[in-house]
Amino acid sequence: MVRVRLATFNLESLDDTPQGVALGDRVAALRPLLLRLDADILCLQEVNGQEAPQGRTLRALDALIDETPYARFGRVVTAGAHGPSDRHNLVVLARFPMEHRQVRHDLVAGPAYRMVTARPPATEAAAIAWDRPVQHVSLTIGRRRLDLVNLHLRAPLAAPVPGQKLSPFVWRSVGAWAEGYYLAAMKRAGQALEVRLLIEQLFAADLDALIAVAGDFNADLAGTPLRILVGDPADTGNPALAAHRLHPVEDALPVERRYSVIHDGHRWLVDHILASPALRARHERTALLNEALRDEVREADAAYPGSFHAPMVAEFVIDDRP
Repeated sequence: MVRVRLATFNLESLDDTPQGVALGDRVAALRPLLLRLDADILCLQEVNGQEAPQGRTLRALDALIDETPYARFGRVVTAGAHGPSDRHNLVVLARFPMEHRQVRHDLVAGPAYRMVTARPPATEAAAIAWDRPVQHVSLTIGRRRLDLVNLHLRAPLAAPVPGQKLSPFVWRSVGAWAEGYYLAAMKRAGQALEVRLLIEQLFAADLDALIAVAGDFNADLAGTPLRILVGDPADTGNPALAAHRLHPVEDALPVERRYSVIHDGHRWLVDHILASPALRARHERTALLNEALRDEVREADAAYPGSFHAPMVAEFVIDDRP
């Protein structure tokens, strides 16, 4: 038997740029949470890349995990043609052997859409692209395999519409903002569909597969992305498909503790870990480190060194025999 602690944490634009909070202050705020997680597998979102002579690196992440057990873990990161992106990379750190690929429009093409409020007017439809890839990581735990998807879906913030902004956060009209918000919803739901189709491929190969989907979903359980990913038989109308359902491990927590973000006084659970039936059967406990969480609207402060997301960790006991 192997006890495995799987955690997810949105670090919120971890960087070492002089315009933001000093990296040392960020490390002091975030590292204690990482140590409390005591994770064997750690899914991270919003890890920014830093320029270096040899190409972009993850220098800020290196500083954060220095002198912690995570510094000795294996690492996989999303990347483009020239290495990590400047903003919002996905990273998985793990003490188990890993194989990694990233998925972005491999299973679902971006829908073609012609903007109706753009200035000048759009003359033809263009493909709507996901903001970033997701990570599909296959981990070897003894003689068992765990398939992990680390994701960060599009935030519920209106996507750009050409010619319809007066400034970065000020729109020309409600109609243009509404179209931007609709575009953001398409991106979020479309990428959730792609992940669900990836999960279906894994189930087609092995209905008893150990599968976890973790990260910042930017949606609660009632939202469209989670409905797509969970695949509840109440939605499909077919009890025979229950083996394809993914189970949110936060269900093990008291209702009053189920929140990972506080937004203008409202508590929302947007960070999740979903488990396949075979993995859920091996679930022992879940924790959300949200005791000191700050309100991302009412207490927003450019000098705040922490994250407005609470990390989550789930513990599983896996029989490592095949």
